Parts: sequence; C-alpha cells; structure tokens
Amino acid sequence: MARCTALVYGHRTSSGAAACPACGGRSRSYGYGGGYSSYSYPSYSPSQSSGGGRSSGGGSSRTARPRWSRAGSTVWYTPEEVRALTPVRDSVENLAKVPDLRDVFLCHAWDDRQGAAKDLHDMLESCGVSVWFSEKDVGLGVPLLRAIDKGLANSRVGIVLVTPALLRRLPDEGIADKELSALLARERLVPVVHETTYEALREVSPLLASRSGLSTREEAMADVAAKLAELVAT
Repeated sequence: MARCTALVYGHRTSSGAAACPACGGRSRSYGYGGGYSSYSYPSYSPSQSSGGGRSSGGGSSRTARPRWSRAGSTVWYTPEEVRALTPVRDSVENLAKVPDLRDVFLCHAWDDRQGAAKDLHDMLESCGVSVWFSEKDVGLGVPLLRAIDKGLANSRVGIVLVTPALLRRLPDEGIADKELSALLARERLVPVVHETTYEALREVSPLLASRSGLSTREEAMADVAAKLAELVAT
C-alpha cells in the first residue's frame, strides 16, 4: 500500500501532491516542519495558479499573495509559506528605520561555504539583498566569534541553510550551533532546507524543525532567493 509522503516532503504545491504515491494528482495542503506558534496571522487572498503559479498535469495549485508582495510581482507562495513568513516580515518592518543593518545574516555549515551557501548568497545579492556572509565579512586576523556576534546584531533576518553538512555539524556544538542558538531566540529566522528534509532535521534539532520556512525540494534555489528578497524588501 502506497504511503503518503506529506509529513516528510510537504504537499506545498500540486506537483508535490502529484509526486506522492498515495495522493497522486489530488491537490492537498500540509504544513511542513512541525506546528506553528500561536501567532495571529493576517489574512491572505488565495488564487488559482495561472501563468505565475506552479501547476501539474493540467490541474491548479492553491497559491497566495502575501501583503508584502509588490504590484507586478511574479513570485507566488503557498498559504503555509505565507503563515510561516509573516512573523519574520513583521520584524523586518519594525526594523525598517534602523540604519546600517544588513538585510540577511546567512548561517551555514563550513562545508557549504563554497557550494550551496555561496550559491544562495550570490542569488540573494543579485536580487539586491545585502547579505552578511562569513566568507567575505570575516577578514584575516579578525576573531571569528566576535565577527559573527556583530553580524547577527546588525542584520534584520537570519537565514539558516539546512543541508546534510549542517546536520552533521550541529551535534558537535560548533560555531554554526552558536549562531543558530542566537537566531532561534528571535522571531527573525527562516530555515531554508536544501538537499535534505524536515524529518532529518527534526532528528538533530527539533527546535529548529519547529520553525517552518522554505525548501528547495519542490522549487529551485533561485525561486527561494526571490521569496527571501521580497520578504526583506523595505
């Protein structure tokens, strides 16, 4: 008997539902990465995907426009993504008038610094996002932990790039773990799951897995970067 994969992958789009051996082409929405907090979210206006939304097999997937999307934007979100990102957007708006803040602090595993982390950094910067990235912001001779503390304090949003490398590193309680602890203390954290799953993350860090975010399982990294760019735009 086929088993539904929603709890592992999340049917955030119709293509995700179509790929599930149990659900086939039925459109179904699930949260991914654990429960949401008791935050009161503003409403959104769902629409049927047509042109800009993702679809599969001639069907339509339910998509939403968050209140921070600008007129003419081609970026579409699932309702689950809108709910997960709304508290982060509130923090961005509250910090909009604070001068000299980076848009994003990118937390990543050391092993990803020349791979997925650099790819995400480059995509965000191409979208006009200012990113604190250890590979360029920690100079020779500068104490790493002090530089990280400064970067965290001077960024509006923290992005945690969750990869197999990060999952291997977190149990060692290294620098990435210290960054993560600081980010989890604030409502300014967006996990980006890449080449792994929330189920695997939950086994290593249940607290981080409880924070819903974005995933590259059903959309390209460039699409994730576009959503993050809209999220931090002021």
